[in-house]
Amino acid sequence: MNKEQLFEQIKAKRSFLCIGLDTDILKIPAHLKDTSDPIFAFNKEIIDATHDLCVAYKPNLAFYESLGVIGWTALEKTVSYIRERYPEQFIIADAKRGDIGNTSNLYARAFFDRMDFDAVTVAPYMGEDSVKPFMTYLDRWVILLALTSNKGAFDFQFMKDETTGDHLFEAVLKTSQTWGTTDNMMYVVGATKAEKLEEIRAIVPDHFLLVPGVGAQGGSLEEVAKYGMNDQCGLLVNSSRAIIYASNDEDFAERARQEAMNVQVDMEELLLEAELL
Repeated sequence: MNKEQLFEQIKAKRSFLCIGLDTDILKIPAHLKDTSDPIFAFNKEIIDATHDLCVAYKPNLAFYESLGVIGWTALEKTVSYIRERYPEQFIIADAKRGDIGNTSNLYARAFFDRMDFDAVTVAPYMGEDSVKPFMTYLDRWVILLALTSNKGAFDFQFMKDETTGDHLFEAVLKTSQTWGTTDNMMYVVGATKAEKLEEIRAIVPDHFLLVPGVGAQGGSLEEVAKYGMNDQCGLLVNSSRAIIYASNDEDFAERARQEAMNVQVDMEELLLEAELL
């Protein structure tokens, strides 16, 4: 899926919502815990309830890795289910991998060949040779961490180069553009740093941005759209806990749909205001 096709999905669904499948075995409804695969059972109901309201799903791998083989099995089943039932969905492995080239090549093989994800989040700290192996898959995406929404972002990401005047996150944006294209590279920019989106758009006007932090983390969808939207929308805004844990009872899927619909309605209005529909 290239950026034109992704934009077509956004227009068709009148939404740029990405739902994070951060499925915690300790938080899913009690009635699912006696099933043979409670993680997959939870994900399946969430996906069936929300697939028409979002354009992407983003499993955070930590929630699956923490369960060992059981978790990996649930993840594989989740991705396969989306592929079979809702093939238009863009599926992101939120893995935040970053290692030397040979190891990155194996990570790419795992997520793109074995697991059939469309995209994987990658940490740029080790530089170009740690990212390039993911780029050999011409029909897949790298989503590079640029400016994150956590408190610790201020430890390094705002360090300033006195020669260029660039903050570290700006150097990441500028340097990495030679590694990929607008059809195979996105950037992570946290919604809680929405005031920086205007500056980021000046550097990467045409790339898609994956924006976490809306919902439970308190980021503003309106500010993200105001400063981050381009002429192809250019945004995938992620919400995880606020949607998937809207209820911990038997109505969890219905409540998740309602929360996702609330976001989709707001997104439709923002797309109309931007004259993208």
